[in-house]
Amino acid sequence: MKFELLIFDWDGTLMDSEARIISCVEAAVRDLGMPVPDTDSISNIIGLGLKEAVHQLFPDADDQLHLQIAARYRVHFFSDEEAPSQLFDGARETLQELTDRGHMLAVATGKGRQGLDYALETTGLGDFFHLTRCADETFSKPHPEMLNQILELSGMNPHQALMIGDTEYDMEMAVNAGMSCLGVTYGVHAAERLRKHKPLDCIDHIAMIPNWLDDYVKS
Repeated sequence: MKFELLIFDWDGTLMDSEARIISCVEAAVRDLGMPVPDTDSISNIIGLGLKEAVHQLFPDADDQLHLQIAARYRVHFFSDEEAPSQLFDGARETLQELTDRGHMLAVATGKGRQGLDYALETTGLGDFFHLTRCADETFSKPHPEMLNQILELSGMNPHQALMIGDTEYDMEMAVNAGMSCLGVTYGVHAAERLRKHKPLDCIDHIAMIPNWLDDYVKS
């Protein structure tokens, strides 16, 4: 079976942004005079929409405080003062190879639209992707609606698509959409967490994707 549509998560899959996200959450919380969560707790929410991430980190806070935290996070994320994010080594070359092979590429991310557009512009990767969906346009992962919308707009069926991501939220979203998934272990969730949701496989480097696809078709 050949996967015609490859849907990528962004943070932790294409871009090494964990340090920046942690730094921005910490700065936002300090701005409001609140206790700063430990880094493991912050890493765990990477991949969720901002609203859902803030709620999970601060379940006892009220809606108004959640909004304030999210607002301060955005201020820091779009500043130049926090830890920089870089594409993972081989990400650009892998996307180019997959494009040259004729795959349709898409993004399904927990980022907001403004954040993804900023990332696509600063990395120059925008032209690779036919479709993109963000958490503030629909439901956050692991709800399948982002994938459902990408499938509908692309004219593809779930069996023609593969979700590629680094968190169990990505894997669970794919399962909920009736879609196969491939885990990457170099992001924020360990392989054992990804494997709970029965991905086809887990790989250790983004550059492994083309060869993995070849091997899967042959099998």
